[in-house]
Amino acid sequence: MKNIVEVFDFGQISFRRAWEIQKYAQNLLIGQKKQYRDGKISEKKRNDLLFFVEHPHVYTLGKSGDAAHLLKTSAELAKIEAEFIEIDRGGDITYHGPGQIVGYPILDLDRYFTDIHKYLRFLEEVMIKTCKDYGMQAERIEGLTGVWVDGKKICALGIRCSRWVTMHGFAFNVNTDLSYFDHIVPCGIKNKSVTSLSSLLNTEMDINEVKKKILKNFSEVFDVEVIDENAFSEISEIENEIEHIFK
Repeated sequence: MKNIVEVFDFGQISFRRAWEIQKYAQNLLIGQKKQYRDGKISEKKRNDLLFFVEHPHVYTLGKSGDAAHLLKTSAELAKIEAEFIEIDRGGDITYHGPGQIVGYPILDLDRYFTDIHKYLRFLEEVMIKTCKDYGMQAERIEGLTGVWVDGKKICALGIRCSRWVTMHGFAFNVNTDLSYFDHIVPCGIKNKSVTSLSSLLNTEMDINEVKKKILKNFSEVFDVEVIDENAFSEISEIENEIEHIFK
């Protein structure tokens, strides 16, 4: 029987709010694992999750990152309506903003494989397949994490894993304003630039269509059944449904 991954699309939501939701969901799955281990429950009824979000302009710095890779002061960030947040994932600095599809899988890797490097390669494969759906030949670059087209990064990855339950995930540039990457050293990698689906194809992309292709490829690569539970257009709707999602 295939694992089930429930998908929730939160639309545009602040990074900090999405971070809190992820931590809450991760802790629920960790708690379930402990209960199962201690014999308090006979089966793991909570499914894995995948959150789609879009963030307002924000730069996030991972635990192993270098703050010097942010090339703007706080005052300069305010002028471009962006914020800077130091967070708990791996990796260096990256940008999130409108037109970018951010995916946060909350997976219990005990259900799949307990191998972080393999997990990252699986996420890369999902995005490589998605690029192929649009006629793009995407690839990995040895020694670097992420997905690249013609030597330019189109998808960044950064995760956190606790007791083999994941959080954070991927950021796929679709209709992204790439000029925002000029204010950082993306992922701390010098002499490498970024790209997006829209810039490669010279057209505005249908974000929802791209998400459907990502889900198709995610289900194939991870060999799971994907259930698209709901879509939320307002933060107030998210607040009202949090208890339902995690009941």
